[in-house]
Amino acid sequence: QVQLQESGPGLVKPSQTLSLTCTVSGGSITNKYYYWSWIRQPPGKGLEWMGAIGASGSTYYSPSLKSRTSISRDTSKNQFTLQLNSVTPEDTALYYCARAVNVGLGSEDYWGQGTQVTVSS
Repeated sequence: QVQLQESGPGLVKPSQTLSLTCTVSGGSITNKYYYWSWIRQPPGKGLEWMGAIGASGSTYYSPSLKSRTSISRDTSKNQFTLQLNSVTPEDTALYYCARAVNVGLGSEDYWGQGTQVTVSS
């Protein structure tokens, strides 16, 4: 059973960097069949795919967030990390990490429980 768990601060000030870590158990992030994704859901809105990292370490980003987003990994800890720069209140959302078989939204088979991030001064 694959399990994913998000961790990070729940409150970030505007203009700062949001940093979240996803710890994976029950499966390796270097498994060549999967992508490891970050997805968010702002209040009252739908899911938004932010980006993903593949088994080789290749990264993929949503065009709308690419200039502010960085995804990296630590294979020794089986973790991958999201950094979102220059946050604004519009980045307030429930943030999820997930395992997927394709890049983009719609092929996720395992999800973390989600972590709420609020951007506010």
